Amino acid sequence: MDTMTAVKKEPKKKSEFLNPDDYRKDFPILNEIVHGKPLIYFDNGASTQKPLQVINAISDYYLHSNANVHRGIHALSEKATAAFEDSRKKIANFINASTEKQIIFTRGTSESINLVASAWGRKFVTADDEIILSEMEHHSNLVPWQILAQEVGAKLKFIPFKDDGTIDFPVFEQLISGRTKLVAITHMSNVFGTINPIKKIIRISHDRGVPVLLDAAQSVPHLPVDVEFLDCDFLAFSGHKMIGPTGIGVLYGKTQRLQNMNPYQGGGEMISSVWLENSTWNEIPHKFEAGTPNIAGAIGLGAAIDYLNDIGMTNIALYEQELTTYALEKMSSIKNLKIYGEAPERGGIISFNIGDIHPHDLSHFLDQQGIAVRAGHHCAQPIMRKLNIAATTRISFYFYNTKQEIDTFIDELENAINFFNY
Repeated sequence: MDTMTAVKKEPKKKSEFLNPDDYRKDFPILNEIVHGKPLIYFDNGASTQKPLQVINAISDYYLHSNANVHRGIHALSEKATAAFEDSRKKIANFINASTEKQIIFTRGTSESINLVASAWGRKFVTADDEIILSEMEHHSNLVPWQILAQEVGAKLKFIPFKDDGTIDFPVFEQLISGRTKLVAITHMSNVFGTINPIKKIIRISHDRGVPVLLDAAQSVPHLPVDVEFLDCDFLAFSGHKMIGPTGIGVLYGKTQRLQNMNPYQGGGEMISSVWLENSTWNEIPHKFEAGTPNIAGAIGLGAAIDYLNDIGMTNIALYEQELTTYALEKMSSIKNLKIYGEAPERGGIISFNIGDIHPHDLSHFLDQQGIAVRAGHHCAQPIMRKLNIAATTRISFYFYNTKQEIDTFIDELENAINFFNY
């Protein structure tokens, strides 16, 4: 008997946290028709959709204040500079940084981590020093440290993850030592959805005098994140994963850390004075923002933060938890469906496989039904190797997704099983 026809479908109750219909109207792309079906977008872990408020903010900059920032004394430049720096202040407030000078604009999480690996790592990490990572890192928080370690002769050590997708915390306590120069770890796994015990990791690291970098690409868009409360030394995230534009991201750093770092790139804006033979550097954050920045992207990210603040990050986190619980319950009824990661503290990410159906085949089938999911190794090949699989299918939610969309997704999973004769 078909699984879905055997289950009584109860009437849906509106969430007590937020009503997605209040916001879906702001996202024109959610009205797209894909292969003749209404779009269901479950690939938010890779990139989120953009509301009109963000699109209009970017358009307004190009239409009414397009000029370079900081260097001009004419009206357009002053207007652009004010909007650009206002976004920096919004970001600082959003993550509760003590000053906007701790906010550096980058192209995204990857560049933010590379900036720290280059500007901090090459200055402070030497031969035989150790950097602690976890086995569940995205490549963006793995490869830069591999490059640094190979250059200076440092060693990488890894906190293992357990079968349920949580880190083996006692092993972390054993790994950290007098040789440890940095702990760099994901706040939320982009494969398991696991929310790591970051506060505890930071406390133990700081007790040993070790700074901590957080890859917050998956957490900042979905959870209230307070850098003062966490006490992290560095934190990196991307605009495009939080309804903002692509090509813009943020590195937060403690003031003393940033002041002690070397510049990341040379060029305009990052200097104080320049002679033919040498130069002196600008103050933070400008020391790390060489050349013309992504002005429109920064302004668009500021608009995205306004939008998220209007909803409330706690409301978003609780609603996504509600969606995730609902989806997990529905998926548990599907025969031979294996979910990877069972952490009690998790975000709106679910990675799974169904029997021998290849994730790429399943993703293609779902796409034909208008459902966008992610299939592959999710830039986390070491995870896949440890799990002894090539790939998974991944769904990831945001505040504009609905339980009705999840129901359609479940129906199509059943149809896929029938289609592939599994």
